Amino acid sequence: MLDKDLDEKVERMLNAALGGLTPHEALLKASQDEAANVDERAAAKEKNRERALKLLAELEKAQAKSKTCVF
Repeated sequence: MLDKDLDEKVERMLNAALGGLTPHEALLKASQDEAANVDERAAAKEKNRERALKLLAELEKAQAKSKTCVF
């Protein structure tokens, strides 16, 4: 009887953790979420690269100006 109660509690906890999804559906959702996260990280990486290139261009421009200026 005690094992049956424990099994039922574990089953309820598992169902709650899965959010009503079957284990297979939960794995699919996790895979899709991970793929979306990869896309987001790739987009963020590209945006950071563009910002870094702009900053580098501005630094090079400022450095070129400082070399041509005579005080």
